[in-house]
Amino acid sequence: MNAIQQAGQKGQVASVKLLINGEWVESKTDHWQDIINPATQEVLGRVPFATTEEVNAAIDAAQQAFASWRQTPIQARMRIMLKLQELIRAKAKDIAKVLTAEQGKTLSDAEGDIQRGLEVVEHACSVGTLQMGEYVEGVARGVDSYTVIQPLGVCAGITPFNFPAMIPLWMFPMAIVCGNTFVLKPSEQDPLSTMMLVELAIEAGIPAGVLNVVHGGKEVVDLLCTHQHIKAISFVGSTAVGTHVYNLAGQHGKRAQSMMGAKNHAVVMPDANKQQSLNALVGAAFGAAGQRCMALSVAIMVGEAKNWIDELVEKTKTLKVNAGHEPDTDIGPVISTRAKARVMDLIDSGVAEGAKLHLDGRQVKVPGYEQGNFVGATIFSDVRTDMRIYKEEIFGPVLAIICVDTLQEAIDLINANPFGNGVGLFTQNGATARTFQNQIDIGQVGINIPIPVPVPFFSFTGSRGSKLGDLGPYGKQVVQFYTQTKTITSRWFEDQHDAGGVNTTISLR
Repeated sequence: MNAIQQAGQKGQVASVKLLINGEWVESKTDHWQDIINPATQEVLGRVPFATTEEVNAAIDAAQQAFASWRQTPIQARMRIMLKLQELIRAKAKDIAKVLTAEQGKTLSDAEGDIQRGLEVVEHACSVGTLQMGEYVEGVARGVDSYTVIQPLGVCAGITPFNFPAMIPLWMFPMAIVCGNTFVLKPSEQDPLSTMMLVELAIEAGIPAGVLNVVHGGKEVVDLLCTHQHIKAISFVGSTAVGTHVYNLAGQHGKRAQSMMGAKNHAVVMPDANKQQSLNALVGAAFGAAGQRCMALSVAIMVGEAKNWIDELVEKTKTLKVNAGHEPDTDIGPVISTRAKARVMDLIDSGVAEGAKLHLDGRQVKVPGYEQGNFVGATIFSDVRTDMRIYKEEIFGPVLAIICVDTLQEAIDLINANPFGNGVGLFTQNGATARTFQNQIDIGQVGINIPIPVPVPFFSFTGSRGSKLGDLGPYGKQVVQFYTQTKTITSRWFEDQHDAGGVNTTISLR
């Protein structure tokens, strides 16, 4: 990989480079962070925390490239995206192996991570219709009005550790195909697979300066949010950081979108298809070790559905905890020792606060991977809304179960929660489904679907405490986010004698 400086001597590890103005740059920083395999604690490489000068150089390169890139014909930009999707498809399995090693998720889930991002790249190939303006002839005598959809300039993206392929592919392809230039800051915890995608983007034909990459922590984030040349910031990650990014960017006149934390619920009605519903609950709660902003973390069992809890627990016991690259693994490690400690602390709090622990994942051991950050599937019932395991986003393989008597109780409970990312309902009754989808105050609703992430033709529409900004990533909304609309009103006189008289009113005549 050009993006990685391979170790030159025994005992050294490979280092990740920056991408500035089309060149792979070895950072001059003295602040580096190890990239750790969460299943083994093996050091896979190290990532630099870029200096202020390096971040400024990346932004300046993007600013200079914007002048020519915005003039590049839209079909030429589309062809680059067509090539990029072809390259990603060809390299998907290789990227998935690296993704699994640095992030921990299973190989099949890593391939899904890439596939969902690839769908956005494919959608970017249709920007010719997405970026069309409007035209009306004759809004007044001899006057026409029309709009043009133009790029903003330099945009930036800040991505999380849990989807190192999908989330970057949500961002830079759509921004670039709309005519912007871009500065990407991947997660410092697992940047290797992201950098493989960036290499493919350069191979696909993205010109120098149009896509740049910097690495780092808060200092780099703050510089992106405050730099005069940055016009828009897209963020996916924690609520605390997302709120900071949104506020700081807004204070400096930038357009911003922050997709943040969640506490996603699924309501199970007693008329639901039992086996399909239980399978969905188990998969959505414990897949990716619960490290998804759309993970199912609360199941609300309505009426007689409470009698399904024991069977839910038995299904969950069949899940295999192991390193992500091992065959038949269902639950891999969480990303870091710190993340594991936090999940363990929250499980401890559930026990201390009186929830009923049906399945305890704290003592799971994985032979051959004793140093891994493993937490097994954990299930609580008798959960109250004042408990930490309900109030806080756990980001681990923990499911909290609450039992209620009616659908309305379930709706009221969910609407009282501050988050609004996603929700699911399991039922075979169409009237119940319609009532639920109308009354629930959550941005993304699944009916008999536990993780209702929309396909890229639509937009990701998390709401309330899960989102800041009125436009979501990908879909039609992200084209609006990465562009500005210019309205032009014009009049052409047929000859010099057709000028008419002086008009001092605001109307067109």
